[in-house]
Amino acid sequence: MSIKSISYIIAFQLLTLTSFAQAPKGMGKSDPEAKKVLDAVSAKFKTFKTMKANFSLKIENAAGKTQATKAGTVMMKGVKYQVSITGQEIFCDGMSIWTLDKSAKEVQLSTLDNSSGSITPQKLFTNFYDKDFLFVLNPDVKHDGKTFQVIELTPIDKSKPFFKVVLEVEKATKVIMSTRVFEKSGNRYLYSISGMTTNVAIPDDSFVFSAKKFPGVEVIDLR
Repeated sequence: MSIKSISYIIAFQLLTLTSFAQAPKGMGKSDPEAKKVLDAVSAKFKTFKTMKANFSLKIENAAGKTQATKAGTVMMKGVKYQVSITGQEIFCDGMSIWTLDKSAKEVQLSTLDNSSGSITPQKLFTNFYDKDFLFVLNPDVKHDGKTFQVIELTPIDKSKPFFKVVLEVEKATKVIMSTRVFEKSGNRYLYSISGMTTNVAIPDDSFVFSAKKFPGVEVIDLR
């Protein structure tokens, strides 16, 4: 899987590709009960100074057959983040982004776009949904003795490559534990969190690419 595709998938799964478009007239309104759940998710996340989580990413085709499975970790601290997934890593110190492909021994360096439409993992846990989706609260489901609230989101911008996103929010903690994205092509992407710790000490250098840790890697500066 190329560095471009894995970066796309990470962004796709963590952020569901927000565009900040206003809902046109005639499209209907979102479910206020679903908004209450999403607002609670956003409020809870804002209480975290830092967060570490383990996640899995499963890609399925239209027939439900698994095409690929990846495991990874994500760390966040303010606007900084670091994502590690099989063979690849992304570092962001709040200003620059390093996207590392270990097999190619190549890292692409770019500048973080701080505009309202920029992509950062933090947006999944805040109010990314307000202007980009219509959403409805579906019946609760249970996994491993825990109850999850299910929210189905439909993108307002119909040019998006996906037509539906389904979130599962753990009812007790108000944290999004899984995101399933349904592409128009028939592919489905499932991102699931398997463990999370919050408000733990994370050194700032964790969010900066270090050439010393990855000798022989070529840096491609795209700034």
